[in-house]
Amino acid sequence: MKIIEEADEPAQVNILPAIDVIFAILTFFIMASLLLTRAEGLAVNLPQASSATPQQNRKVVVAIAPDGTIAVNRQPVVLDRLRAAVQTHLVAGERVLVAIAADETVDYGQVVAVMDRLRTLDGIQLGMATQRPR
Repeated sequence: MKIIEEADEPAQVNILPAIDVIFAILTFFIMASLLLTRAEGLAVNLPQASSATPQQNRKVVVAIAPDGTIAVNRQPVVLDRLRAAVQTHLVAGERVLVAIAADETVDYGQVVAVMDRLRTLDGIQLGMATQRPR
């Protein structure tokens, strides 16, 4: 009987499955962090104000994008229908903060036109959305 000896090959560690697992975990954390960001309207670059303070009462966000698009709580609306869109969010007898989140490049006249339409509503308090300087 003849015994065949096998050549001893050095042991190898295959790291490809470990890399796949690491990328899967990284993808999970990236997707989870995207859900944690607070988006209340259109993508706008808010102006900075060192005196900015957070508001705790119920609020409606009216966003004005750089191209002039207006949205109420992420729902696009035209300027003529702005009052009706905000009124759907009002509750009788309750004061609601309407925060105007206008991009810093938006024309000042557009912001004033939005504020002018909203001032005629009862039970709202107007505010301007800003961000603290970094």
